[in-house]
Amino acid sequence: MVTIRLRTKFLLSMVLISAGLTSLSLLLVRQSVRSQVRQEIFSDLYNSVSTFESFQQEQEITLSHSADLLADLPNLRALMTTNHEATIQDGSTPLWQLAGSDLFVLANRSGKVVALHTNLPGFTSEMAQNSLTSSLQSERQERWWFGSNHLYEIFLKPIYFGPASAGRLLGFLVIGREIDQQVAAQIGRVASSRVAFFYGDAIVTSTLTPANQSELMKQKLPGSQRSQPASLELGSERFLATTLDLSHNRNPNVRLIVLKSYDEATAFLQKINRFLLALGLLAVLVGSALVFFISHTFTRPLSSLLAGVAALERGDFTYALDARGGDEVAELTRAFDRMRESLARTQQNLLESERLATIGRMASSISHDLRHSLAAIVANAEFLCEPHLSPGQREELYQEVRAAVGRMTELIDSLLEFSRTSASLRPTYGSLRDTIDGAIEAVKSNPQFRDIPIAVKESGNVEGWFDHRKLERAFSNLLLNACESVDAHFGKINVSISEMVDGVEITITDNGRGVPNSIRGTLFEPFVSQGKENGTGLGLTVVQKIIQDHGGEVAVERTSPEGTVFRLTIPRPAPTAAVNEQGTAEDSVPAGSVNSTKRV
Repeated sequence: MVTIRLRTKFLLSMVLISAGLTSLSLLLVRQSVRSQVRQEIFSDLYNSVSTFESFQQEQEITLSHSADLLADLPNLRALMTTNHEATIQDGSTPLWQLAGSDLFVLANRSGKVVALHTNLPGFTSEMAQNSLTSSLQSERQERWWFGSNHLYEIFLKPIYFGPASAGRLLGFLVIGREIDQQVAAQIGRVASSRVAFFYGDAIVTSTLTPANQSELMKQKLPGSQRSQPASLELGSERFLATTLDLSHNRNPNVRLIVLKSYDEATAFLQKINRFLLALGLLAVLVGSALVFFISHTFTRPLSSLLAGVAALERGDFTYALDARGGDEVAELTRAFDRMRESLARTQQNLLESERLATIGRMASSISHDLRHSLAAIVANAEFLCEPHLSPGQREELYQEVRAAVGRMTELIDSLLEFSRTSASLRPTYGSLRDTIDGAIEAVKSNPQFRDIPIAVKESGNVEGWFDHRKLERAFSNLLLNACESVDAHFGKINVSISEMVDGVEITITDNGRGVPNSIRGTLFEPFVSQGKENGTGLGLTVVQKIIQDHGGEVAVERTSPEGTVFRLTIPRPAPTAAVNEQGTAEDSVPAGSVNSTKRV
């Protein structure tokens, strides 16, 4: 589990809060500016269309007046009375130059084109004738002529001989202004936009690039200037577009598309975004520095207090604490210091009490065991003084005295073993199987346990550098406990010795009555014994001491009325370390040297 320090939590919280607020502010500002820019573009589009309509009206008025003036010129009327096409074509050139229009057409009273003048080639007499016929036949005169990718806005005026009221029609005059690249550029500058003129579904001219023109023809365009502007994407640039219908819904219609670049209008928004991002990063950095300083001020005493708690856990009651200041942390530190002093006094009192209690229990147990053995020695010694005893009786009394002395010796040896340290180990190289066999032989020397079967199973390499004499004593104590626990007729004991990766594992299993519940929790403590007439309560304590001196562990793996399993793990020391612990060869004692009967 990953542990996050309080200072790190403060910093992470500050960074997350600052980043969240900055992101939210940036998003709100961005959305607000986008909405505002979009509304401004809509307004600019409507203003651009209105500006073009005003400009168009002025152009129409100018051309209409020019057409009126030309139609009333006497020389034009005289030219039209000739009814000769070549004469009219040649004679109309000065009049076309006087009009200054891009298109100049004269037709006779029947509507036949008799003169045509254009600035640029391509618009033929046939195209002019078809357009004129369509304009004369329509209810409302057609104002737009188109041919060979030339679009003209025209003004048609009848030419009369004399007053118009007389009705003597001589022909028709058509002058027009071509919508070309120059006109599109002029309108784009007036409208501050990009424009495109459509005739039907084809672009006649525009201020767009050829690639953008191709993409524009594929887009779905807005219907009229009164509709909501549409969003378009041409190339990698986004536009808002509106439409002005110049032909008043006639088919094919003439449309003007006005486009405003959304990306250009919002270019400054990117600057604002970068500025807000830099401001947010600066706020995060400054806030993090402040939080680090503030958190250090608050967490430094807490860190010191935590170190004091860790030292107390290790048993160090003298770790220096900084209790300066008057805030809550300093007060907590002083309270902890007082508690630590109180715990130290309490622990000292408990140690003294436990020491006295241990000494009392030890003295009580030892005095009881020694008194019992001494009483047997004194009583049997008195009997030995009787003169009428037979040699057999004297031998029996002597053996009882010897057994009592053996019990006293065993008690003293157990006390000495309990008081020794691991430095007293004298390791020799040998097999733990031989050590187990020696312990079994020692247990079998007791006639009471001679008939109880003890089976040994060996697996793997169980040799190593151990103090075999002490391990034999430990195994003897465990086997004696097992023999005393099982039934004399149905009992059986199994010993398993197996190799581990870094040591040896020994299990001793019996089918006895198990460990009583009252002593299971204190089984390895000194002077704990139950149900044994001559037990000292030090047997398992000595076993644990010997196994721990070897760096191993002993534990009750399972116990119940059906039996008990003790498991011992003993690490196998390295040969160099074992030789260093062994000392001189003279100090070594071979395994299997302990054959005396031991009682737990």
